[in-house]
Amino acid sequence: MRTDCGCGCGGDATRTSAFVRPRFFAGQLLTEDDLSLLVEYTTAKARLHNRSLYGPGVICGLGVTCDPCGGGTVAVHPGHALDCAGNDIVVPCTERVDVTALVRERRISALGVDWGEDCDNDGDDGGRRYGLYARYRELPVEPVAPYATEEPCPSPGCVPSRIQEGYQFVVKCDDFEDHRHNPGTRLLMTLGDLPRADQARTRDRRLGFYTDALTVASLGTGRAFRFDAADAQRYATALAWLRDNAGGEGPPAPPTAREMTEHVRALAAAVARYDTYDAAGQAQLARDYPDLATVREARSTLGTACRRLGGADLEAAWPDPLRAGIARAVVTETAARVVPERGDPDAPCEVRMLAQGTPLGHALRVDFRADLGLIREWLLCRLDQTIDLADCALRRDIAAVDVPPLLPSPPPDSTERATIAEVQQIAEAAAALGTAVRRFLTDAACATLNPPCGDSTDTDVLLAHLELDGCDVVRVCSATREQVLPGGSAYGEWLPKLYRLRELAERVCCRPVPRYQKPTLPSEGPVARPYADGLLGDWPRTGDLEEMLSLLLTPAPGETPPKALHEQVYTTPSEVTDSMQELARLRTQVADLTAAVEGLRAQLGSAQTQVSHLEERMPSRAPDPSGEPAPEPDQTPDQTPDQTPDQTPDQPPEQGAEQAAEPAKPPAKRTRASRTRKPGETP
Repeated sequence: MRTDCGCGCGGDATRTSAFVRPRFFAGQLLTEDDLSLLVEYTTAKARLHNRSLYGPGVICGLGVTCDPCGGGTVAVHPGHALDCAGNDIVVPCTERVDVTALVRERRISALGVDWGEDCDNDGDDGGRRYGLYARYRELPVEPVAPYATEEPCPSPGCVPSRIQEGYQFVVKCDDFEDHRHNPGTRLLMTLGDLPRADQARTRDRRLGFYTDALTVASLGTGRAFRFDAADAQRYATALAWLRDNAGGEGPPAPPTAREMTEHVRALAAAVARYDTYDAAGQAQLARDYPDLATVREARSTLGTACRRLGGADLEAAWPDPLRAGIARAVVTETAARVVPERGDPDAPCEVRMLAQGTPLGHALRVDFRADLGLIREWLLCRLDQTIDLADCALRRDIAAVDVPPLLPSPPPDSTERATIAEVQQIAEAAAALGTAVRRFLTDAACATLNPPCGDSTDTDVLLAHLELDGCDVVRVCSATREQVLPGGSAYGEWLPKLYRLRELAERVCCRPVPRYQKPTLPSEGPVARPYADGLLGDWPRTGDLEEMLSLLLTPAPGETPPKALHEQVYTTPSEVTDSMQELARLRTQVADLTAAVEGLRAQLGSAQTQVSHLEERMPSRAPDPSGEPAPEPDQTPDQTPDQTPDQTPDQPPEQGAEQAAEPAKPPAKRTRASRTRKPGETP
């Protein structure tokens, strides 16, 4: 059973072919339909080849020059051009074109029609500008009288027996359509708004510095990080610089703040690695690297530097808010996790993140959650508007990513610790979305190597730009018109880039889908992790994919720039944003209440345990010597064995002793009806 789904579904095509040619055989009765079909077939094939292989533009000649006699005429020299429908426009000899008459015809034909642009007004320099175009035209010629036929309605009179291909000249507003195709245009159609795409890519770049570090920090919470010679050198260099520059009064200037923050990050990473070792390991490190004998001084120096940087304007030092957030985390986390004498043993994740040179503060975790949501939203939005998607599983994989919910902005310099589960969730989402971004960009770059077919309906071919002063043509410019190039005008701008693009495509396109490889930890011994160099510097985009994107989006000298896509960017309404923030605050409150309830449960369990111990210590009741059963004492469940019947738990021991010295009175027997009433109780 075949599913009727059109052409290319593995079965017979359900649509007729665009080209049908006649088939002749012996004894066939030929009619005008058969011969007309043959002509239409060959003509349509020739136009298709012209349109697809060469594209619109001037092939040769058709130069436009000033007329020797001056005035409002120009001379169009012989030449050959193709329009966007594939028609040949051939000018066999020099033509004198009356531009003033063509302008007058345009005015008459456009009477009562809004042109969209006032072409008759003088420009800033007093001239009027038009474009001179050649238009393909067919004229029926050589009429003949047909022979008598048996048709019920024969053609009256003579019928044209030939179609003469010709041309005509027209003038239009100087806003011609450029049919040349820049490959970057198609890439921009896939990426959408370029600043928004760059925003998502930059945030993905920052998360890329943290993905492996987050994974290792969450997996190896009980492991030490290897301290080697490079860490010792970094420790000595940063400590020497901070000794000389960390002191002083007032916040440092932005250049000094940048340099000081880098040295604080380097020294804090070395000390944090030292703190991951136990006492025996730290003693061994001190023997291997004598500079570590100054760890206490290093902590004090870091505290001084953090206090100075706390008053610095980090936004001025790092205008990029992404880097400013990392710099702020360097100061906050160093002061909280490294400066204390024994570090912060209750924050294993934060200390291990600092040991890798990638500080993870409360504010940065909030930013990471927002970044993950922004990247996922951008990817899904672009996939909804992309028609050339070749990675068929990409949408499903992005939708399956578990992005952590947003959190409200924390108070300044918050040092709230992260949980292992939170760090793992951020690491997994960052790894999945980072892979998805690379897959999407690869798919978009590779799709540009499939040029689209032209679909323009304007069949006029620009010959020259004309400038008129009154009724006279004062300037002719033919330099910027479209030219038919080898391989087609639509692809002509690919020629300088084509070979390099193909070379890059062999290494980038048609490869297996990239997968995130988690860093592996050794079974025993310290974990070897590199220091994150360049975290606060420039983030260069390197690699074959980035070179391919840059080659497509950067115009070469003389190349037409890619046409940016102007699309409406939908922003989240403020009501929705406020609701999301309120929901995040409620989630935080619920988490706090849950923790409080757990604490109360623990206290209740402790109280129940104490009551059980007291019941076990209470002596058994002795019988009365008179043989009568002992009366029930007025003893509450909370009364201890050392208390007298008339002593309450809150009564001091001395008062209970005085009451015990008085003669004991036999307790009155109580019944349900004779229950004593409390003061103020009504009968």
